[in-house]
Amino acid sequence: MVLIVGLPGAGKTSWARRLEEERKAIRLTPDEWVEALFHTSEVNGRRWVLESEMLWGVAARALELGVDVILDYGCWSEEERDLFRTRAQQLGASAEIVVLDLPLQTLWERLEERNADLPAATFKVSRAELEEWSAMFEVPTAEEVQRWDRHLVVTS
Repeated sequence: MVLIVGLPGAGKTSWARRLEEERKAIRLTPDEWVEALFHTSEVNGRRWVLESEMLWGVAARALELGVDVILDYGCWSEEERDLFRTRAQQLGASAEIVVLDLPLQTLWERLEERNADLPAATFKVSRAELEEWSAMFEVPTAEEVQRWDRHLVVTS
C-alpha cells in the first residue's frame, strides 16, 4: 500500500496515477468517488467515512489478494496516517508513504492555474482555504516516516 500525503495542489493525484500505471495497482482517489456517489465535491463529514470505511474495504480486499493499492488521500494528521499504515501491515502488506510537502506559494500557484480550468471531480480552492488547511496539516516528522516500510518526501 502506498499512501500519498499532502495538501491540495501538491500533485497527489498525479503521483497516484503514475504509480498506478507503474505498479499495475488500484488507485483510490476520494474526490472521484465523491463526485460519482454524491454528484458534488461538497461532502463535509462524509469524506472520512468514505476514506476510512468504504474505500478502505476495497483497499483491504485488494491487499489480501496481493494487489498493490495507491491511496490518494491527503491524510493531514499523523493519527490518520498511522491508522492506514497499521491496517496495511496487519494484513501483511508493506506500507509506503509519499509525502508531498511543497511551499505554500507553490501550492497556491498550482491551484490558481487549476481553478481557472477545473478538471472533472476536482473542487475549487481559495487562498484562504489553502492557508487554513496548511495550518491544520501535520507535516510528517523524520521519526514518523521511519515507521513506514518505505518513504519518499518531496519538498519542491
